[in-house]
Amino acid sequence: MKRRTLVAFLLVCALVSLSAAQDKPVLPPDLAKGLAAIQGTAAYGYVKQLSSPAFAGRLTGSDGYTAAAKWAAALYKQWGLKPVDAKTGYLQPYPSPYTIIKSAELTLFLPGDSAGKKLEANKEYLPLLFSDSGRIEAGLIFAGWGISAPDLGYDDYAGLDVKGKIVLCFRGQPAPRDPRFQHHDEHRTRMKTAQDKGALGLFYIYPEPISNPNGDWLKDFLPAMISEKTADTILKEAGTTSADLKKILQTFKKPLSFALQSKVRYTVESEHHADGVGYNVAGYVEGSDPVLRKEVVVIGGHFDHDGFHMGFLFPGADDNASGSATVMEIGRAYSTLARQPKRSVVFVLFGGEEMGLQGSTYFVEHVPAPFTKIDGMFNFDMTGEGDGAWGSASVDGLKAAVEKADKSVGILRGMSKMSGPVGVRGSDFAPFYEKGAATAMIGSNGPHLAYHAVGDTIYRINPEIMADIAKVAFLSSFDWANR
Repeated sequence: MKRRTLVAFLLVCALVSLSAAQDKPVLPPDLAKGLAAIQGTAAYGYVKQLSSPAFAGRLTGSDGYTAAAKWAAALYKQWGLKPVDAKTGYLQPYPSPYTIIKSAELTLFLPGDSAGKKLEANKEYLPLLFSDSGRIEAGLIFAGWGISAPDLGYDDYAGLDVKGKIVLCFRGQPAPRDPRFQHHDEHRTRMKTAQDKGALGLFYIYPEPISNPNGDWLKDFLPAMISEKTADTILKEAGTTSADLKKILQTFKKPLSFALQSKVRYTVESEHHADGVGYNVAGYVEGSDPVLRKEVVVIGGHFDHDGFHMGFLFPGADDNASGSATVMEIGRAYSTLARQPKRSVVFVLFGGEEMGLQGSTYFVEHVPAPFTKIDGMFNFDMTGEGDGAWGSASVDGLKAAVEKADKSVGILRGMSKMSGPVGVRGSDFAPFYEKGAATAMIGSNGPHLAYHAVGDTIYRINPEIMADIAKVAFLSSFDWANR
């Protein structure tokens, strides 16, 4: 590069840098100090610990999860956050039955094949992580979405006899935006429906099998996931594919169900713990206003993942050790402040999100005694991958607070208006949203390639994206709590 060109280039860079600096708001010294306290390396360290084998995938109720909860509680104490309960300290316990899958074997018998093919676990199939133990040999029946809702004019089971069979179906509903079908699209509803109609199990068709503990243990019922490739092998006898069947169901929105000649032999050994106990980990800073301090702003993210099953560790680094680390760094930053906002701020690591928003639902229904009202909620789920952040908020004021805070950070790639109903696939903001609290959700832009898979490890995590999201949340939550 020529000297004159180089000088011009450096001058342009300096002007751009000066302009960007002028656009950034000047923060009060205390807030600037709190912002500077947030470190990507610290967040990365939390994720590394949480996703390590020491905590066995953090399945709520399990020993691994409990150990992780106590570890986080010790950090809260070290930082000087206040415990939410005089007796239980930073831990808010609630009932959380859980299941560990010890082993499984699935053999597929195509028409005319008496030898069968043993399928590969975690590649061609995976038990749903709430399966009972048992051994079954049964035929297969394809039943669309696996939904029976005659009151809504839709029934995949109409004219089918699934007694003693295994139901094969997709996850989803005939009218994706129709809230009347949301209950039927819950895993619990779909499994119970199949069992009530006499089925011995239900196999979801997914692109690839993924870990999933979100369901109820049902005696003598063996659910699983199979890959689309495996399903296509089965559906070849009917002259179709999983992609074709899904397209037909989505296009015509009418049931499409039929029996198959293929059979399976399926064995599962599981260990169900009906007396499991889950924990929310919660610590807070008290608000500075003597009246408004009874109101609380919740900074939360789910702490749990899917556990250790059949020799497979599901570490959950991005989902959601990253969101937990973001919450923890925000809490640590608040602990450095000499002056707190008017309202109290509580930092909650929720249990049981992967089991169906259990911890956040329990928190909303059992708000800790120091607080009389939940004023707002910021949720962080999967904040560990990518180079940007996305967000949504339920009210304009909260949306504006997040966008204002981002002027000091510059990480947001979009901020939308949250609208309901949030549905059965929402994250931990959902119970708060449904109770009428102002809610915001922030996550990173991905690509989140190893969702609920063994590959969701520390090696996918970007420390700086977690830190920048934490900074935006620190500033915007302070602004909201101090209004």
